[in-house]
Amino acid sequence: MTEPLHPLRIAAAPISWGVCEVPGWGHVLDAHTVLSEMAALGLTATELGPPGYLPQDPHELRSLLDTFGIASVGGFLALVLHEAPELALAQARDSAALFAATGADVLVLAAATGLGGYDARPRLDDDEWRTLIETSAAIRDIAAGHGLRTVLHPHVGTHVETEAEVERFLQDSDLDICLDTGHLMIGGTDPVLLARRHADRIGHIHLKDVRSALADDVRAGGLEYSEAVRRGLYVPLGEGDVDIAALVHSVRAAGYDGWYVMEQDTALRPSDSAELPSRDTERSLRHLVGLATGAARI
Repeated sequence: MTEPLHPLRIAAAPISWGVCEVPGWGHVLDAHTVLSEMAALGLTATELGPPGYLPQDPHELRSLLDTFGIASVGGFLALVLHEAPELALAQARDSAALFAATGADVLVLAAATGLGGYDARPRLDDDEWRTLIETSAAIRDIAAGHGLRTVLHPHVGTHVETEAEVERFLQDSDLDICLDTGHLMIGGTDPVLLARRHADRIGHIHLKDVRSALADDVRAGGLEYSEAVRRGLYVPLGEGDVDIAALVHSVRAAGYDGWYVMEQDTALRPSDSAELPSRDTERSLRHLVGLATGAARI
């Protein structure tokens, strides 16, 4: 069966240049540098990165993006959903308003632990899980009021990480998910099988490729996630152990026509420039474009 040959909607994300919401993650390149690198690669859309990285004034932000010919897809928002819902809702209101003002269409929500990173996480009881589900639904409604879709991002070090948690969320919530090939694999979920099993629940895609040996160490508790990233957990698309081709083929065949956001999480040292992450992103882009333009069959 031949896939529909609609073009892929490819976007970038600042995390590929080491820009992360986790305090102390690594050296942060300035926004002009990151956006100019995206533009130099021919990319015309991006997620916005962590809150506060880009200007918070809508006019200033739109002007900055327009300078580089880059459109806003939306952004990633890691919020504590299982306690103090009003705080999460207030943060979501601010972000949804900003995203909408830039012409974005998606809010990518993650169920943060509140610990300030992704290396450890406590377990939730049933009441906390219920609050998480209710808060995510309320955020969906807030975002919808701004014309945005909300997707839940299964993510290492959050309260939706493992395969059991992903399946539980899909059962208990009507939110679609952001299928992140890397985080799902690290959490123990085969992203290709998940995409086939829940084709109608894939609302957004983050494409990563992963070294499975390091992913196994993280999952087994032998290596912290942040250290694994520093050791090269993520590699350019097509150079790791995620079957990116099968994933793209599967979701295209199922009719997915949303964004494919290339993300290769990295952490930079103060001496690092944008050269290496840009080179890796270019390799990912070439691989993805090749999948889209080749004779793809399933």
